[in-house]
Amino acid sequence: MKIIGRIIRLALRHKWRLASAYVCLVGATVAYLTLPKLFGHAIDEIATSTGQDNISESGIFKIIVLILIMGTIKGVLGFGQSYLGESLGHAVAYDIRNHFYNHVQRLSFGFHDKHHTGNLMSRAITDVEAIRMFVNTGIINTPYHILTFVLISIIILNLNWQLGMMAIIFLPPLSLMISLVRLKLRAIWLRVQENMGELSTILQENLTGTRIVKAFGSEKFETSKFSHKNADLSNEMIKASKLQALNSSSMLLILMISIGIILWYGGTQVISGQITAGELAQFLFYMQVMSLNIRAAGPIVGSLARATSAGQRLFEILDYTSPVKESPNAFHLPRLAGHVKFENVYFGYHKNTNVLENICIDAKPGQIIALLGQIGSGKSSLVHLLPRFYNVSSGHITIDGIDINKASLSSLRQNISLVQQDVFLFSSSIKDNIAYGRKDVSFDEIVNVAKLAQLHDEILEMENGYDTLLGERGSNLSGGQRQRMAIARSILMDTPIIILDDSTSSVDANTEKLIRKATESLIKGKTTFVISHRISTLQKADQIIVLDKGSIVETGSHSDLISFNGHYRNIYDLQLRPQEEVMLEFESPSKIAG
Repeated sequence: MKIIGRIIRLALRHKWRLASAYVCLVGATVAYLTLPKLFGHAIDEIATSTGQDNISESGIFKIIVLILIMGTIKGVLGFGQSYLGESLGHAVAYDIRNHFYNHVQRLSFGFHDKHHTGNLMSRAITDVEAIRMFVNTGIINTPYHILTFVLISIIILNLNWQLGMMAIIFLPPLSLMISLVRLKLRAIWLRVQENMGELSTILQENLTGTRIVKAFGSEKFETSKFSHKNADLSNEMIKASKLQALNSSSMLLILMISIGIILWYGGTQVISGQITAGELAQFLFYMQVMSLNIRAAGPIVGSLARATSAGQRLFEILDYTSPVKESPNAFHLPRLAGHVKFENVYFGYHKNTNVLENICIDAKPGQIIALLGQIGSGKSSLVHLLPRFYNVSSGHITIDGIDINKASLSSLRQNISLVQQDVFLFSSSIKDNIAYGRKDVSFDEIVNVAKLAQLHDEILEMENGYDTLLGERGSNLSGGQRQRMAIARSILMDTPIIILDDSTSSVDANTEKLIRKATESLIKGKTTFVISHRISTLQKADQIIVLDKGSIVETGSHSDLISFNGHYRNIYDLQLRPQEEVMLEFESPSKIAG
């Protein structure tokens, strides 16, 4: 019940709306419960007024007027209760969605490495919706049904204690049934929510990677995978529906048996003159109202179980504490010069397992630092430590002598630009994508950086120029265009530190030339970390750092490392020497001919 308690506390943030809903609830309940009594009096009045020609003289007219008044009050206050309950549910859902989104935005890469996007989307949408429905059904309607049930129990016991006891004696088995069903439903709904999250993940991955799916002719495989998970979800939901239906039917059966017994015993009392027909009618009316409350227990229990499982999944994320967080005394960094130092840095994604060991780097302002190594050597992990996407396990990283752990994350990252191999672009205009991260930027500035990024002419050739809307992840642009969009974005940010993560690895020679020209504009005067598998892109670097299995094995300039005849020389020979030999063989016939 801790989860339900947390949901209730969220609702209490909107105390005036909640209090108003409860005021309407009490008023509507009182008005509603006067109606059976008035109907009973009307029946007795009719029975005693036989032979009178004028209905107003018999008192029936007054009772009818009271019934209309109480019915109107019940209708108006019931509307208020329903409206306030729904609006409260939407308000709580709004708060949770915002809190969830903001929290996930602040979580480190380590969190996102473990959680699929589709699963998070399912929690943010489906699970929040389950809680929204519970706020009205559970927090508002449940007190209404409980209050109605308690008041009816008191009324019927005062009306006729024998008949009242006959009605109440059926409550223990009903309560036990409700408790057992709630526990079973909670487990089922938890599986439903988990299956829904997995289904969302499959759908999100399939739609995002639709080109890969079609290229490999895997439509049937993906359809089958989706169908199987969809079947699992459907089966669990059917189980939940079956259990709820069985619960409601069982409760109704018990209630009908109770009403049947009461009607038989009450009928004998009417015949014997112990009670009037109107009193029996009152009793049956109240039993009918009670039946509505008992039948409402089924949906309420279902909503409670679903909200509990949904809350468990949501609060699991909301309670997650990111290892990357600001210190209480974190300060705002000004624009830095860009003197970066790694001092005895160790890092691992998991405890007791390091992917980087004893990393020492001294990158002075304006220098180009090249990182070279095989896949898995730790190059990307190293640069991801600089903007604190992850925390170091031990050691220190400083910029201009300031420990990055002491700075606010936003100000730290405002000093660093990252151009990745896999560029992410938003489904908005080219103009908005270039200006992403800058609030106060003019169109002339956007055009200027596009020119520097060797992209301006290609943008003008598009139908709507800078207002051209991009497809999902920039699907209507080439890989080279996406890279230069990212470079234009970084030029506009004008940060003192640049990270280029293998930005030319998968483009043709002509596009590579354009990217290199764009890169020259980007890194001019900036401290730059370059990751590449191509030695040809690293030769002009001030420092070339060779990584192997998470450790620095060589450091120096191109000429220095060539002379060492070590790891770098081996990579150089594999990549460039064969090309040089081919060029010599190509040139030799002409020399011979000459």
